[in-house]
Amino acid sequence: MRLTAHTDYALRVLIYAAVAPDGLCRIEEISSAYAISKNHLMKVVRGLGEKGFLKTVRGRGGGLKLARPASEIVVGDVVRKMEDSFAQAECFKPENACVITPACGLKGVLNRAVQAYLAELDTVTLADISRRSDALAELLAFAD
Repeated sequence: MRLTAHTDYALRVLIYAAVAPDGLCRIEEISSAYAISKNHLMKVVRGLGEKGFLKTVRGRGGGLKLARPASEIVVGDVVRKMEDSFAQAECFKPENACVITPACGLKGVLNRAVQAYLAELDTVTLADISRRSDALAELLAFAD
């Protein structure tokens, strides 16, 4: 299964926020660290905020921060909420139904594969994937 760039960037933003030294970060910093367009990240951050993963802090020292502890953010939830579709083949799309769909077993197999994929992601939290926070901070140029 392949994630969209939107979901990939969402996970990167959450990892960045999880290892930010004071728990607060800014889109400009994230954009620079990952070499991702600031405009694209604004859309990603807005989605993460709407879905309850990030919150904004207004004011002079403002920015973004996790809406809840990293240990409470399940990667499977992030992926489900950020992906538009898990359609793996044309038979998943009603408007493009394949002629053999009624007798073909592929759709069921692919559906089980997606469910297994998501079940595995449900066993992992943001805290798990950002556990090496010192190394991540260094790579993201947080270290002094």
